[in-house]
This record gives sequence, structure tokens and C-alpha cells, in this order.
Amino acid sequence: MESLRQAVAVIVHDRSGGRVATVNYATNSWNTTPVWTIPGGKVEAGERLDEAAARELAEETGLVVDPRDLRLVHTVQVRQGWDGKGPFLLSVFLATAWRGELTNTEPGKHLAVVWSPEGGLPLPMFPSAHAALSAYLSGGRGFSTHGWAEGADPRDLVQD
Repeated sequence: MESLRQAVAVIVHDRSGGRVATVNYATNSWNTTPVWTIPGGKVEAGERLDEAAARELAEETGLVVDPRDLRLVHTVQVRQGWDGKGPFLLSVFLATAWRGELTNTEPGKHLAVVWSPEGGLPLPMFPSAHAALSAYLSGGRGFSTHGWAEGADPRDLVQD
């Protein structure tokens, strides 16, 4: 039986500036070229999803949010995780208020942490992050899948 891992991400949306916080991951063992995403990461055992999202946001960007102020805006069910270790469920939260300045707090892991225009997201981007951002920005469906090609509804598949 496969266990379903939990991951979280945060769309930090500066509505007045028309931009979102993005992270450029450096090349590593499961990612052969630099790729863009939104701040996020794994949920620790016993951790609430909203608290994990706030923690990951602060760790990766220096931006601080109250977990109670985060709003769940999208969920992505991924058939095979980024690391080849099975499925995961990504819960994506929205932050429209925060404290601090956007900073690359993990320069050994990220090439850049920047504000990107909501109408011109940087590419290439992790499919799950791209699906969540695109759906949120267009007011679309709050659920998507990745990696379920056989028998899946083509409208639900994320294009790489």
C-alpha cells in the first residue's frame, strides 16, 4: 500500500503590484536543470498544513505570515513525487499580507527568490506549482492532478 505524503506551498500574491513570489531551484539529484516554483516543502510528522506552509514560506523567503491568515486555494494530487518516492498531495495556500522582505534565505538551495509578474510566470516551472498558480490566477478549479495520464480526463492534466 502506498502512503500519501503531504507537501505545502504558498502563493504570495502582491495584488497591488500584480506579482507573485517565485523561487528558482538550483540543479540537484532529482532536478537536472534549474526550475521555478512557489515557496513550499514537506509537511513534518504531526504538523498542521497551515503551520507547515507558514514555516516553509519563512524558511525559503524570509516572509512571515500567521498560519490563520492563509487561505487554501488549490490542491494537486501527484502520482509520482519529485524524488521518485511515490505520490504526494500538495496543498496550496494564499497569502496576501505578510511581514518582511522577499529574500533568498537558502542560497545553497535556490538560485533566486524574486517577485514575478502574474502575467508572465518564469519557466520552466514545476508542473504542480504551475497548475496551482495558473488555476488561482485565472479563477479556475481548485483541484488538479499530475501524472495520471492513463484514463485521466485530459482537461485535468498539467502540461509540462
